[in-house]
Amino acid sequence: MAIRIVRLGTPRAPGEGLRLGTVRRPPRGVPKEEFAARDFYDVWLPNLAPSAELMTHGRAAADDQQWAAFRRKFQAEMKRPEASHVLDTLAALSHQTAFSLGCYCEEEQHCHRSVLRQLLVERGAEIS
Repeated sequence: MAIRIVRLGTPRAPGEGLRLGTVRRPPRGVPKEEFAARDFYDVWLPNLAPSAELMTHGRAAADDQQWAAFRRKFQAEMKRPEASHVLDTLAALSHQTAFSLGCYCEEEQHCHRSVLRQLLVERGAEIS
């Protein structure tokens, strides 16, 4: 059992389990009842997405220094109880069941899901 970090909208891997969308907004132009069928997500978890303001900064990050600033600010957001408790829960669940979480971004290295990966590992999560 483990957590798989994925790009939403990509084909599901065998045994991936429930897919959690850690995004601020649902996919555009996709009816809600088709989110799972189109490999976006089964459950929407927006409290693990950057705030709208911070997301703007993350997308605009043009160099390593700006990206590092985004990472620090997002880590601070994830320390808030409403996010921290969910991360703790997901880390614990990773030892019992397989599931995935993700975002729409093409490159994980410049996506908040890379920070989520790190935070989950720090909490002892099993990551595949």
